[in-house]
Amino acid sequence: MAEPLPSLMLPRSSWIRASSHRKWLHEQGVRLLDFSKPSRMEKGFVALDNRGHPTPGSDVDTILTARMTHVYAVAGNRGFPGCLPLARHGVTSLLGPLRDAEYGGWFTAPGKSNDGRKQAYLHAFISLAASSAVVARVEGAQQLLDEALSVWERRFWSEEEGVFRESFARDWSDEENYRGANANMHSVEACMAVADVTGNPVWRQRALRITERFMHTYAKAMDYAVPEHFDRNWILLRDFNKDKPTDDLRPYGMTPGHFLEWSHLLLKLEAAFLRNEGEAPSWLFEDSVGLFEMGMRAGWERDGAPGVLYTVDFSLNPVVHVRPHWCQAEALTAAAALLKRTGNVRYEKWYRTLWDYVDMYMIDRELGGWRQELDQNNRSSEVVYAGKADLYHAWQSTLAPLLPLAPGFATASAALDS
Repeated sequence: MAEPLPSLMLPRSSWIRASSHRKWLHEQGVRLLDFSKPSRMEKGFVALDNRGHPTPGSDVDTILTARMTHVYAVAGNRGFPGCLPLARHGVTSLLGPLRDAEYGGWFTAPGKSNDGRKQAYLHAFISLAASSAVVARVEGAQQLLDEALSVWERRFWSEEEGVFRESFARDWSDEENYRGANANMHSVEACMAVADVTGNPVWRQRALRITERFMHTYAKAMDYAVPEHFDRNWILLRDFNKDKPTDDLRPYGMTPGHFLEWSHLLLKLEAAFLRNEGEAPSWLFEDSVGLFEMGMRAGWERDGAPGVLYTVDFSLNPVVHVRPHWCQAEALTAAAALLKRTGNVRYEKWYRTLWDYVDMYMIDRELGGWRQELDQNNRSSEVVYAGKADLYHAWQSTLAPLLPLAPGFATASAALDS
């Protein structure tokens, strides 16, 4: 049973307290869920174009399938019609055509056994999806969770380093000479969810170890600007992907949206430890505040127009000026988390400012969904992200303000209306 909405610290005038704002969040969330339903294909889920139609020629995508499974499991468990069948379809797809029956683990798409790598980023989302589906009592979810955790723990977790390894060849040979903040960030989210669902505290301890290395060691040393790319000896790769600055998972430089995403994950990890262990490291809160401040300083309105931009270099100079939707969603979630944690009206101001920005520029009232990316003049753009493939970030930002910081997303949302 989750705690009720943690409102004691919220200012009386907070939007999060207002029933009208909460109704608006609910309506926006349902709208997003409905827009993405056509992404269901025979073997999983596929990316949608700007009009909400399957993108011609695109393959079913395993990361997208895992994210859709997670979202629709949570939404279905809250009583939204049409969502649990989609979650069941996701679980079936992940247990079937997307899984490598010979070597274990998951392909990036059906039949893509020769496309290169088994990725930690992907397996974190499969573990998250499976845990959410277990909470929603989706058929096959426990089998998926058992298999996902076996692979994720045995193949990817490095007990010596306290992080997840990045990728391998299909047969688990040829470990990549890389350690990445992005895959490990999403692993923190998944570890907390898995700890709630399984009751095994080792997953929460792993989330803490990851966070301590990437945030309390490396990011803190850089005034909470988050370095993303390292080799296996933990040497910072400052020029990594300099020739691919618009890469969608490992762009050159640093990503302010990730500073903000880490910020709220640290608060959720603090709350998880307090809830389950009775104590938490004080640095989790301190680092969360530092990450939010640096994220907004490095990302917001850097070129004269509102919005959190994509990337900056190591001097915090803008590199890619586009405004991805997920950066705004994570900034919203972080502002809401800090507001609930502190009651500081500064975070209320940011929360309102960010929702005003999303409402004015990102919500597409003509074609549906959110525009996935805007240019530096806040016009539609497709430099990094084409179409409207992603539901996960935007939808979670409509629900996260209403949830306690712990337990995890699926567990807390299941008890929200009870």
